[in-house]
Amino acid sequence: MNSDEQAIRDVVAKWMQATQATDGQTILSLMTDDAVFLRPGHPPMRKAEFAAGLRAQAHGSSPRFEGQSEIQEVQVTGEWAFMWSNLTVTAYPQGGAPSTRKGNTLTVFRKQDGKWLLARDANMLAPVQS
Repeated sequence: MNSDEQAIRDVVAKWMQATQATDGQTILSLMTDDAVFLRPGHPPMRKAEFAAGLRAQAHGSSPRFEGQSEIQEVQVTGEWAFMWSNLTVTAYPQGGAPSTRKGNTLTVFRKQDGKWLLARDANMLAPVQS
């Protein structure tokens, strides 16, 4: 595994740890300013909307999240890279039953100032039936 691939895997690990710790500042530092998230059944979400969701979560008005990312492939070409993974995310709403979504993701990273950052993310997470 080359150093760029390891750096991208490290970004994902840091993202997952920050998500569980409700560390929005760290999560935001791991994405480009023009980051776009594509989700089934929803319009594209930009970084500002993502940040608003993190602020709501920090104030206790959103669910707590836990997740696991199983990286299947990382390909690096110059200042761009892509990764696909199997992702499982469980939301724990206050006073409600947890819900789990699982599926594949395709993530595009861009290298800026020597650091790999998430630039685009498309997920196909679907509810897991219990």
